[in-house]
Amino acid sequence: MKKIIIAALVTLSFTGAGAKIRPGSLIGDNMVLQQLTEARLNGKATPGATVTVTPSWDKTTHSVKAAEDGSWEISLPTPKGSFTPHTITISDGEPLVLDNVLIGEVWLASGQSNMQMPLKGFPGCCVKGGYDEIADAREKSGRIRFFTVPLTQSYSPVDTVASSWAIPSPETAPEFSAVAWHYANRLANVLDVPVGIVSAAYGGARVESWTPRDILETYPDISLDEKDIEGMTHYLRPLLMYNAMFNPIKDYTYKGIIWYQGCSNVSTWDTYAERLATMVKRWRKEIGEGDIPFYAVEIAPYEYGEPSETGNAPLLREAQWKAVEMLPNADMICINDLVEPYERHNIHPANKTDVGKRLADLALNRTYGHKEFLAGSPRYKGHTVKGNEVWVAIDSPNDGICRNYDIRGFELAGDDGVFHPADSATLHWQTNEIIVTSDKVKRPVAVRYGFRDFLPGTLHGGNYLPLIPFRSDK
Repeated sequence: MKKIIIAALVTLSFTGAGAKIRPGSLIGDNMVLQQLTEARLNGKATPGATVTVTPSWDKTTHSVKAAEDGSWEISLPTPKGSFTPHTITISDGEPLVLDNVLIGEVWLASGQSNMQMPLKGFPGCCVKGGYDEIADAREKSGRIRFFTVPLTQSYSPVDTVASSWAIPSPETAPEFSAVAWHYANRLANVLDVPVGIVSAAYGGARVESWTPRDILETYPDISLDEKDIEGMTHYLRPLLMYNAMFNPIKDYTYKGIIWYQGCSNVSTWDTYAERLATMVKRWRKEIGEGDIPFYAVEIAPYEYGEPSETGNAPLLREAQWKAVEMLPNADMICINDLVEPYERHNIHPANKTDVGKRLADLALNRTYGHKEFLAGSPRYKGHTVKGNEVWVAIDSPNDGICRNYDIRGFELAGDDGVFHPADSATLHWQTNEIIVTSDKVKRPVAVRYGFRDFLPGTLHGGNYLPLIPFRSDK
């Protein structure tokens, strides 16, 4: 089958390129290996050749025989993470030395444009503080490493990808995912070990873009006919990113996955939860490390303009929460508050710092046991109607409600089902309830918060985590 190439796919160069042995795309200089585990190393060699792998940390030689197609894989026991650089010697008779290898924590960062968005930003869409991070990037050269998968598509699964591990510097950092950068920086600071990020994100990609053929064949609305796919906008195509961008990196050893995607599925919100959960289950199976953590980002407020999308963003957010609830060891952060009023028509909000930090806090709390980093936004618990007032009960797991004035984002509706902005929303701190009223709704029957395409709220709980948008009606 032919391939679609968005970024040129070339043979990856590596140290000792004259040697017969060829490591996999992610196995190279400057890589980060997951600590305290059996990290997988793989590649190609002469069929039947004996491949040996010797790491500098214990000088123990591990060996395996290359298969008939030349493929080989070795699981390498790794020590506790540190900032000490190591070497790994791989040989099938001709040695190849991998230099500057670090041991720490490795995470896969994927999704669409808001995960892809680099520190330098996109044309017309800036990253707040991005160039400050770029200027100081060299300070993190011994702590963070990035492997960025280029934007590539293929009709059939591919095994290699044209990229290599990058060391932070003002020259390399502009291309690093801004969300993943702040995520990695916070983890490295708290855990005091190196963090490696494998970034595989494609702007505009749908969840179906990251899903394999055998699953897509069961979806009645998805055509895998190449003529149909060719006629689609490139970023909306099903299957092709899975084949070209996930398949070649799936055999690396990861601690977990961070995911920011959903905007391109707003018009198909009703199938999203099941399809995202199905995708994650397949990814976990193919990575082969069990139910590794999966932490997602709720899509940000944005005023969708297409008729098929308008008004459906809150339904997609509900589907996102449903998806993570369907999965073990999964959770999501809310970013309803991390947009500015002028970003109503900007699908790429500038504040990527707090997105990355909230993801990191979630991982620190849930995965690494650092309970001092609060995780879990306030949620709607229930409500009581008292005359023209709606008393909204909030389940806030961390230090109650941290705002008692200028509370915005609530709406009320009466029997006619028409929602009107609240004129008043005040905190009744004794019961952790918000008293909501609207002059246009004398007998309220339903309450919503942030439940529009673009309706940022101002209600926060502990560690300034925002109230998750909700509706009391269905």
